[in-house]
Amino acid sequence: MTLTQDPPTSLATPAPARPASRTRERAAVAVLLIGTALLYLVKLGDSGWANSFYAAAVQAGSSSWKAFFFGSSDASNFITVDKTPASLWVMDLSARIFGLNAWSMLVPQALEGVAAVGLLYLTVRRWFGVTAGLIAGAVLALTPVAVLMFRFNNPDALLVVLLVASAYAMTRAIETASTRWLLLAGSLIGFGFLTKMLQAFLVVPVFALVYLVTAPTGLRRRILQTLYAGVALIVSAGWWVLIVSLIPAADRPYIGGSQHNSVLELAFGYNGLGRLSGDETGSVGGGGAGPGGGNGGGMWGSTGWTRMFGSDIGGQIAWLLPAALLLLAAGLWLVGRASRTDRKRAAFLLWGGWLLVTGLVFSFMQGIFHPYYTVALAPAIGALVGMGSVELWRARKDHILAGPVLAGVVAVTAVTAFILLRRSADWHPWLAYAVLIIGIGAAAVLLVVGWLGRRIAVGLGVATLVVALAGPAAYAGNTASTTHTGSIPSAGPVVSGGFGPGGSMRGGRPGGFGGGPQFGNGGTLPGAGQQQGQFGGGTGAPGTGSQGNGGQNNGGLNNGGAFGAGGPGGGMGGLLDASTPDSQLVAALTLQADQYTWVAATVGSNNAAGLQLAARKPVMSIGGFNGSDPAPTLAQFQSYVAAGKIHYFLGGGNFGGQNGGSGNGSQIAAWVAANYTAQTIGGQTVYDLSQAAS
Repeated sequence: MTLTQDPPTSLATPAPARPASRTRERAAVAVLLIGTALLYLVKLGDSGWANSFYAAAVQAGSSSWKAFFFGSSDASNFITVDKTPASLWVMDLSARIFGLNAWSMLVPQALEGVAAVGLLYLTVRRWFGVTAGLIAGAVLALTPVAVLMFRFNNPDALLVVLLVASAYAMTRAIETASTRWLLLAGSLIGFGFLTKMLQAFLVVPVFALVYLVTAPTGLRRRILQTLYAGVALIVSAGWWVLIVSLIPAADRPYIGGSQHNSVLELAFGYNGLGRLSGDETGSVGGGGAGPGGGNGGGMWGSTGWTRMFGSDIGGQIAWLLPAALLLLAAGLWLVGRASRTDRKRAAFLLWGGWLLVTGLVFSFMQGIFHPYYTVALAPAIGALVGMGSVELWRARKDHILAGPVLAGVVAVTAVTAFILLRRSADWHPWLAYAVLIIGIGAAAVLLVVGWLGRRIAVGLGVATLVVALAGPAAYAGNTASTTHTGSIPSAGPVVSGGFGPGGSMRGGRPGGFGGGPQFGNGGTLPGAGQQQGQFGGGTGAPGTGSQGNGGQNNGGLNNGGAFGAGGPGGGMGGLLDASTPDSQLVAALTLQADQYTWVAATVGSNNAAGLQLAARKPVMSIGGFNGSDPAPTLAQFQSYVAAGKIHYFLGGGNFGGQNGGSGNGSQIAAWVAANYTAQTIGGQTVYDLSQAAS
């Protein structure tokens, strides 16, 4: 196929496909979507509650409409999660319809993934044809971090499908300068803000600029339309923020993640600009030099140009990242000096801008950064690989450099896959060498692809695509077959210097999270006492401050490890995960539960989440996720106790007070320990607040 046979780039309508071609297309799309659904749904329930922090909020929202609206962590509406609640709304409704369980919570996430793949296919196909759309969809479906997030209950799944939908709306808007489609794009991004706050806005400057440059209408109208879309974005993002801000604090839950009970502070501080600068009051870390002399990033790793290829992040997203960047450059080269309204140039600018802006922000942000954030790059990578590879393939006979450039892309992809696969040296070691050898061989043949027969060329193209996707597909399969729990999941097998299967930041690995000076033996966390192995397993006895495999904490509130899995008998969990309480403890919590507003209180949301999910009763999470929010104050807690609203206080929570946050949690714990008698129920230190103070 030559360039003269490409789908038209003008405003002309493409010729309708023949019936046989349409049948093949439908069959191919069905295979793509059904395969994606199987990948995302099979064994989905094995991860149980997955991220207990959000699962507890789903439990609350499925039993209280007030908790549903605010995104509260408990049905008695003490405090919210530290995100806007749109992703919870979807899971809450599913739980209300089908009952609360792992499947009703996680199936909506998987279906959002299938929808994202389908929408990406439709978007790319519209201007570049069926093959490009199928490649784009397959790349997204098989990206390891996408498999992880679409099988998990974090907000990222809904964010991705909303952003892909907004890109589709932008594509339709650019075609005919449609105000209606442009308003829809802005509204979808605004709803993305209600899913994960300012991260949704990273694509806004790119989308606005591309429309202003490429839409087929006059400049004045383009400017006005863009302003209208901005209004739509603000309205769709701001209605919930306005309502929450106008409701008196006494009539709503505390806004988790903020230090002044403000949703605007949460959006622009802890979850906004603080993520860029590292100045996040109340978080467990911040900016500064990374471990081992990195270029900033603090305890969240070194920042810089190579961050997306690091040991803990590369296997999540980097497989086709070099290819996407090369194909972006090649695509812009192929369109040459086309007209301002050229659709193909607009598409490369749209998806390329998405990838570059979001990727650079992730690479240099010095605040909290987790590897799974990179799922936001997957749609752009898929689109660029689909569009760019098909355009180079079509141009191979008319542009003398098209074949060599395509060969170079394949070679770079094979080398990248080899490097990433070798980081898991004991996991199918043959695969890395097979991908490298076959990939380099295919690249060599692509140098002469213009002189090959059609059937041989098509066979070579299919083989090349299979090799390019072999590495991420293998990681995707491993991810789908592995149980993932905790607040920081990770895709793929154990890698040298990174995370392991199942995700959480637990256990040391050489040179990465868990093994470095801040996360491994001998590390320290300011304000919480000396701890050995912050993210270790923690086997110390509850409430004693004893040292276990992952932590020593003066005062014992961290239950043998602030970030670990807790002490014996089910324990309390830690900052990043929640464990299942002993049946004796659950029985105590549920006994006469209706007499109390909260059956228990403890420091830290994950500690509370494990108790709440087991008892199905509200548990107060003092200090929110990190235990660092100033809610409640000691005086407020004392008033709750005096009013008989809290039955038990459980030791083993996190201290709080990190990075300038509130230390109310430790004050409350000290007051309880000084005034109430400790007892042990199911291996857990418990204080009965319904008894008279000693």
